[in-house]
Amino acid sequence: MEPVFADFSTDPAQLSNAVVAHHRCGIAPSHLALGAGGYIRLDFTVDEREEIAEAVVAVTVLGASAPMDVLLNGKSLAEQLAIPGAGAHSDPQVTVLGVPGELLGTGDNLLEVRNPEGAEGLLRLRAVTVAPAHDRDRSERAMAARSARRSVVAFGTEVRAAGSTGWQPAPRLLFHLDGGERALPAHLSWRGTDGAEAAIGLRADLSGFLGHRRTADGVVTEYRGTLSDRWAYPEGTAGAPLHRFSTEDGIDGTWSPSGELRLLLDDGGAPVERVTWTDRRGTTASVVLSPGGGPAVREAAGDLRDITRAVTGVEASDEFEMVGEVAENLLSKSRSKWLANDDTAELEFTFDHPVAVAGYRLTSANDAPDRDPEDWLLQGSHDGGHWTTVDSRTGEGFRQRHETKEYSVASPAPYARYRLSITENHGSDQIQLSRVQFLACAAPAAGPARAADFTGYRAPRGGAPVGYRGTTVPGGQEEPEAGKGPAKLLAGDLGDTARGLDDAARLIGKLAEYLKNS
Repeated sequence: MEPVFADFSTDPAQLSNAVVAHHRCGIAPSHLALGAGGYIRLDFTVDEREEIAEAVVAVTVLGASAPMDVLLNGKSLAEQLAIPGAGAHSDPQVTVLGVPGELLGTGDNLLEVRNPEGAEGLLRLRAVTVAPAHDRDRSERAMAARSARRSVVAFGTEVRAAGSTGWQPAPRLLFHLDGGERALPAHLSWRGTDGAEAAIGLRADLSGFLGHRRTADGVVTEYRGTLSDRWAYPEGTAGAPLHRFSTEDGIDGTWSPSGELRLLLDDGGAPVERVTWTDRRGTTASVVLSPGGGPAVREAAGDLRDITRAVTGVEASDEFEMVGEVAENLLSKSRSKWLANDDTAELEFTFDHPVAVAGYRLTSANDAPDRDPEDWLLQGSHDGGHWTTVDSRTGEGFRQRHETKEYSVASPAPYARYRLSITENHGSDQIQLSRVQFLACAAPAAGPARAADFTGYRAPRGGAPVGYRGTTVPGGQEEPEAGKGPAKLLAGDLGDTARGLDDAARLIGKLAEYLKNS
């Protein structure tokens, strides 16, 4: 039997040898929330070539949940099964159920997990797996391997000062660590070039972390995060400070090649200079980057490309909706305009991924030169709460109407949001612009490759530490690996769900059947 699992910890869900339909179910970022009378139906296949004397079904829920019913091919495996209330609200808890082999049929099988009618509370499903008893971890291993491929991870974060009861928003944490082992970190600590430090412990399912951090000026806070996004490399790394190293292990002074290390860690502060981690297999590693060992940052001068099309939304502190002079017009190539009925204004632009803006263009509107911006700040943010000024201008002006002026950013850094904060105009009680454009570097700066090293150590679980060093790999990123009432179909990746042509044909048939009846 091919591994069977439905991993609801991401959206879309990760499925293997399964089609999943749901009813009375909310799709949350880290789970499915089943209300009273809600259910999921997981349709999977058993190969006729495999005889299974006994199987196991594992259902993972978050925290204390409503009782659940579990049925396989219409036969009850559990009724009103209560989930123990021990542990935190969000702690995953696994229930394992034995399945007599005669309940499994060759070909199609249907597993149902239900929150019974009239039940109080939600049933929060994290994952469901099915596997033969003699290899009960088969599906869990396959699910873990799939999860490890989604190794670019972003967290929304908060900090709390000692003695305080309130948590405050902090910049996003983005990381990716892959030394070829495909094992996600369990513990992670780092130090920035400004002296700031942090250390965190990550939940087994990467849904969050808890730790502490110290700022460059010595302020110590608690530090916690909640999973916001996960991607399979290289998704999510565009514009981020990604390091790629060709590495070597050293034993008794003899160095041998040991593959590639990809390292990305961005906490919204200064670049990292030291990173230490322990992965899920127990391997510990620590590396210190040599000065200048980061990825090359191109100066703003030179060829730039227009990336305005990557803006997914713009919000203004004020706009003249009555005559259609709204902020959306700033992204258009027409000679429309945006007008604010105030002598100061803010424009916030959201991108579909973090981008390093190396320059920007402003175009004056059709009339009233006294409405033109004169002083402003361009600021970047990961979360919309903490802003960093990347460029500031004073005493600026336009010589004519519909004139476009270009401004450079001295030190581009990737941000998901940018804010144009206009603090002064040329005397009017209104502000206007015709267009705003954002620019990024077209290509890495030309020049000889630099050999920027790291040095450190690593040790397998229970093993002796060995030397670990690396040399920066020049060039771009590599390509990603190939890889009551009607129930609603849960979206998943068919390419990963089906493992062969026969499975693909069956699953496509099931998909067509669900779509036809929906």
